[in-house]
Amino acid sequence: AALSATALMALAPIGAGAAVPSATGVIGTWVNPKGSVKVQTGGCGDKLCGWVVWANPQATSDAHEAGIDKLIGVALLQDYRAVGPGRWQGRVYVPDMGKTYYSTIRQLDPNSLKISGCILGGWICKSQTWQRG
Repeated sequence: AALSATALMALAPIGAGAAVPSATGVIGTWVNPKGSVKVQTGGCGDKLCGWVVWANPQATSDAHEAGIDKLIGVALLQDYRAVGPGRWQGRVYVPDMGKTYYSTIRQLDPNSLKISGCILGGWICKSQTWQRG
């Protein structure tokens, strides 16, 4: 099953989590390719996480139809750990599908992240490039 456009909606941290030294270049606000979601990334314990900080009406409606009453604050990026320079592995929550998938993040440059969500142990993946926003 492919991940929908709203599946990889946003990256954003809530609160002042612990510092994630290996993730300093990826900390910030990121916008999905359609510009429908913004996520703030930050530390969650010793891991990297991301929370929705803004969503357009369509993304909000899609999430609501899937049973998410309030999209703002939802942790889309969960428990990513550094696996190499500019690379992380964790889980991505897809609100409009109500599921969590294995995921990787790769920093392409200071202002671009490639976020992939995968099934079947990473054999089938869909990726999006998010821009710093």
